[in-house]
Amino acid sequence: MKSKIVLITGGAGFIGANFVEYIVEAYPNTHFVNLDKLTYAGDLDNLKSVSASNYTFVEGDICNRDLIESLFNKHQFDGVIHFAAESHVDNSIKNPGAFIDTNITGTFNLIDVAKSFWMESPNIYKPKYEHARFHHISTDEVYGTLGEKGLFTETTPYAPNSPYSASKASSDFIVRSYFHTYGMNVVTTNCSNNYGPKQHDEKLIPTIIRKAISGEQIPIYGDGKNVRDWLYVLDHCKGIELVFKTGKSGETYNIGGRNERNNLYIVDTICSILDEIKPSAKSYKEQISFVSDRPGHDFRYAIDATKIENELGWKADENFESGIKKTIDWYLNKYN
Repeated sequence: MKSKIVLITGGAGFIGANFVEYIVEAYPNTHFVNLDKLTYAGDLDNLKSVSASNYTFVEGDICNRDLIESLFNKHQFDGVIHFAAESHVDNSIKNPGAFIDTNITGTFNLIDVAKSFWMESPNIYKPKYEHARFHHISTDEVYGTLGEKGLFTETTPYAPNSPYSASKASSDFIVRSYFHTYGMNVVTTNCSNNYGPKQHDEKLIPTIIRKAISGEQIPIYGDGKNVRDWLYVLDHCKGIELVFKTGKSGETYNIGGRNERNNLYIVDTICSILDEIKPSAKSYKEQISFVSDRPGHDFRYAIDATKIENELGWKADENFESGIKKTIDWYLNKYN
């Protein structure tokens, strides 16, 4: 890793915390500063295992430009890996304003301060910052929804359908514009649905596990046939590391697990595993219940990860069936 001191935003959230835990250990000679607002989605418990000398936590908001400037001046970052985002689609339907603020204005603050700190003028970097890089973490939801066939590629037109995905699409375009206008060294990654340890309790897989073992009904939206491409979080972290280190400036890389599964399959698989390792009086499958679908619920997402596989040599280590076992073990340990 060329960078010596890297700002990670949103590193107390699900993916961010898994990344911090992984990257701090992998690069003992790089210092990592984790800036997180600690909203409902960020939890310092996610970072209990991180106590290295090359790691600093700062509580704060990326919408606070003065704070961002003071952190750049204090630490002289030569890399940014930007996870911080409002990300729960249901919340974006109820309260879109927070998503516009954090995902659009917050991203603008970060990249604009980084540009001012690193660059003399368009295409001219200041001495010492020639290798400084801004890595923006995004989502496959910016591409909209797919029918029965086809995959999202890096050239798929954007067609976001929720306030969340619209705000992420906007942030992607801001980052893109700083490459094309100012010659800034940026990379963007768009990932498919992550799962694994440390995910917020309200998300699908933790909800299924939690409700199952507490004897409650397990709620599944609509008919349960919505399809997602599931990516184990540590595989995603390794992809981010690779793009930050070796990705080509100005490029976007899709990171997907090649694990398309519908929600019925997800709940069925989890219940089957629980029936085996934590048997109850009757099968957990009897707790499955169907609830009314969320507004504008995209039918299917699936990512074509050919570009990152072929150009950077990334490959997912886990398939859904191996990753979900590790995930269930982690949550059983947590909920017990």
